[in-house]
Amino acid sequence: MTQPRVFGEGPLAPATRTGRVPRPRLLDLFSCAGGAAMGYHRAGFAVDGCDIADRPNYPFPYHHGDALTYLADLIASGEIRRYSAVHASPPCQHGCALTVGTNASQGWGRAHVDLVAPTRDLLDATGLPYMIEQPNGRAVIRKDLTLCGEMFGLGVIRHRNFELGGWTAPRPAHVPHRGRVRGYRHGRFYDGPYVAAYGNGGGKPSVPELQTAMGITWTDVREELTEAIPPAYTEFIGRAYLAATGTLGAAA
Repeated sequence: MTQPRVFGEGPLAPATRTGRVPRPRLLDLFSCAGGAAMGYHRAGFAVDGCDIADRPNYPFPYHHGDALTYLADLIASGEIRRYSAVHASPPCQHGCALTVGTNASQGWGRAHVDLVAPTRDLLDATGLPYMIEQPNGRAVIRKDLTLCGEMFGLGVIRHRNFELGGWTAPRPAHVPHRGRVRGYRHGRFYDGPYVAAYGNGGGKPSVPELQTAMGITWTDVREELTEAIPPAYTEFIGRAYLAATGTLGAAA
């Protein structure tokens, strides 16, 4: 009898002695502290990360180096075929709403490099399904999915857009927000059911509040928390991918 095979676990991924199929493997580029990675792990993937910064809090194996160089090397060597899918969160400062809105109008900030297009070019070259994540703003991606913390009962809004390459997923309806994001706006304090997962001051949440609101417990570094994707987002995407590709049995 032919053994079940899951692409992403080497030449052949046989069922284990318990009859459970090994998890498909996902590459997490620009991985930061692992918000996206944890969601994919909970959905049923084995995850490897890559980030140019040292990320000791990343909860899975990762490569410390430039994500695009690393991806190009994996493609050239053929090692990319160990993976079943790739997630990428290229730096978003070039096109995010804050950079092109408030900061630009006030002459604040600095020039930022747009890595979305070169990331997509390399992802297309892998021949694998992929996900590109970006916040609201002017980043040029196809918004196949737009997710919000209220969809998952989180204490943040944190809208994020996802371009899906080589596969499709149902688009969930956007859930109306229950109120405002807590904090100061133009010198006035507003209360609300959500915390602001960015910056410092201005009524911003404490680190424990951020951890609770985002659903992230393995790092207490504010910068990592404010840059992260809530794991609930990518758990939703990961489960949709496994359903779409018929590999639901991979979840361990």
